[in-house]
Amino acid sequence: MQFAGKVVLITGASSGIGAAAAKLFSEHGAKLALAGRNIDNLNNVSKQCSVACPESTSNPFIVTGELTNENDVKAILDKTIEHFGKLDVLVNNAGILSSGSIENTSLEQYDQIMNTNMRSVYQLTTLAVPHLIKTEGTIVNVSSVNGIRAFPGVLAYCVSKAALDQFTRCVALELAPKKVRCNSVNPGVTITNLHKRSGMNQEQYEAFLKRSQETHAMGRPGTPEEVAKTILFLAGNDSSFITGATLPCDGGRHAMCPR
Repeated sequence: MQFAGKVVLITGASSGIGAAAAKLFSEHGAKLALAGRNIDNLNNVSKQCSVACPESTSNPFIVTGELTNENDVKAILDKTIEHFGKLDVLVNNAGILSSGSIENTSLEQYDQIMNTNMRSVYQLTTLAVPHLIKTEGTIVNVSSVNGIRAFPGVLAYCVSKAALDQFTRCVALELAPKKVRCNSVNPGVTITNLHKRSGMNQEQYEAFLKRSQETHAMGRPGTPEEVAKTILFLAGNDSSFITGATLPCDGGRHAMCPR
C-alpha cells in the first residue's frame, strides 16, 4: 500500500496500459483520477479498481475530455484538484499511433500525432507542476521504444516519442531542485488496442504480433501489466534516486540491431 493517501492522475485510462496502471495503483492504495474519452470504458475500469482494492474508502474519480482540446485538458486537472485537493503523481499515458513515411505523412496527420502525443502532455504537465511541487510528486511519461530507436513507416509517431523523451529529461532537470522527479517508460510492442485503432485489421495485427517474436530479444510482445509495473516503480519511492531516465520495457528490442 505504498501509495495510500496519494492522488494519481492517469490519462488514457480507459484501456490498455492506462487501465492496467489504474488497477495496479489501486491495489497499492492510491486515490485515482482516471481521464479518457470513453465514459463506459472508464466506468468499467473504475469497477475493476474497486474490486482490486475493496478496502478503499473512495472510488476512482472519472473525468472525460479530449486531450487536443485545451479547455478539456485544463478541466481534467482542475476537476482533479477540486475533487482531491492535491496531486502526487501524473501519468501521461494517452497517445495515438499512425502509419506513414516522409513521402506520404500529411501535415494534418503529423499535427494530430504531435498534438496528442506531445502538445497535450506539455500543457497538462505545465498545469500540474505547481501541485506536484507542493507534494514533491512524480511524473511518469509513457513513451515508446520508437523514441529511442528509428523505425520506418511510423515517422510522426517516432518523432513524437523522441520529443517526449527529451521533454522528460528537460523537465527532470528543471524540477529536481524542487524535489519533483520525471521519467519515461519506453514499451516495445504491447498487446493493446493501439495498433488496431491505428488501422490494422485482425489478420495484419496477428501477423504483426507473430513478427514481434523475432523483433524482441525475449521472443514475445509485452503485456500492459508489465508496463504498468514499470510505471508504478518510477512513480514510487523505490526509484527515489532516478530522474530524467528513459526506461525500456520492451523485451530487449531497443538493444537489437540487424546482423
